[in-house]
Amino acid sequence: MDTTNYFTIMPMSQHFTMEPGESYSGTISVINPNSSTDDLNYKAYVAPYGVVGTDYTADLQTESAYTQMKNWIKIENPKGTVAPNGKEEIKYTINVPKNAPGGGQYAAIIVTRDDKNTGGDSSVAVKDIFEMASLVYASVNGETKRGGEIKENNIPGFVASAPITVSALLTNTGNVHENATIIITATDFFTGNVIVEGDETEHYYSELVMPESERFVTRDINEGLPMLGVVRVEQKIRYNGNVSEESKNVIICPIWFLILMILTAAAIIWAIVHIVLKHRRKKAHKSEA
Repeated sequence: MDTTNYFTIMPMSQHFTMEPGESYSGTISVINPNSSTDDLNYKAYVAPYGVVGTDYTADLQTESAYTQMKNWIKIENPKGTVAPNGKEEIKYTINVPKNAPGGGQYAAIIVTRDDKNTGGDSSVAVKDIFEMASLVYASVNGETKRGGEIKENNIPGFVASAPITVSALLTNTGNVHENATIIITATDFFTGNVIVEGDETEHYYSELVMPESERFVTRDINEGLPMLGVVRVEQKIRYNGNVSEESKNVIICPIWFLILMILTAAAIIWAIVHIVLKHRRKKAHKSEA
């Protein structure tokens, strides 16, 4: 029997534009997709949401001026049960105070398996999912400040094998989150064949940058790359009214091929030196004769 216990929630994030003094509502679906498990008993609560570091590690504990929304959210049904292959809705209301500051506000609605769901059995598999978060992003109208820049747009010049990883460093000096769009294209340098065609649906990414933070983002190009060759890669970033375009020929060369080339070059050099030395010895021998 499949003993895996897992669940999922939708959506994973929700976005609001808010007016002070107004109320807003939302829902989160809790889905129990595994028909071989028991009913899913869950509970939900609200936590502050922020990020730490340029890799944006989630911080669900630290409160700040940007996490006041934690206190504005009221969950109408914080506990419930979902039957196998079933779905239940968590309803919540956001009551924005009249004196709410303008700018970004962030919270997480966390859905966790109720302890009674495990029956106190500590042997439940570690792959089981016990907690998930739906992030709430809000922009409160009022005194907002926007600012930020594209600090880095990076494409490597050499890789030993797939993937080709491109990256960007984005800063936000304002008090509300901003969205960056990134478009990536890749073409075989020798054949002209398109490997990755960036358009409005494929390899077109949106990255959210939180207030007063820096975010380092990466994307991998995996499909269609030659084992040995040159690929023309382009990355275009649009962010906060700025555009950055970078293009570079990326050499793909496996380590074994490099070693083979080095050994071949060393053998050729050794052969040339050997021939030269042999020729000099012959000349010296003739001179002595």
